[in-house]
Amino acid sequence: MPTIEMRVFGMVCGFCAQGIEASLRKNPATVDVVVSLEKQLVVVETRPGVDIPNQDLKAAITSAGYDLKSVARTTRTLAEVRGELERKPD
Repeated sequence: MPTIEMRVFGMVCGFCAQGIEASLRKNPATVDVVVSLEKQLVVVETRPGVDIPNQDLKAAITSAGYDLKSVARTTRTLAEVRGELERKPD
C-alpha cells in the first residue's frame, strides 16, 4: 500500500504523537499511522488508489501545533518503517 512519510518538528512527548495520529486517522484515505518522536517522522499508510493532498496533511499537522518540514510519497510499507524504527543502532 502507498505510504506518505513526513518530517514533523515540535513533537516532544507521547501526547504529541497521539494528537497527530488521531488527527490523521480521521481522514477516510488513512489505513494506519506511525509516529516516531525520536526520528521526527510521521508515516501514513493510505488506501490503494487514494491519496491525501499535501494541503490536507499540512492542515492536520499545523492545526495540531506542529511544523511540517517535508512530505514524500514512498513505496515502503508500514511494516518496513516499523521494523526500521524498532531496530537499535549497533
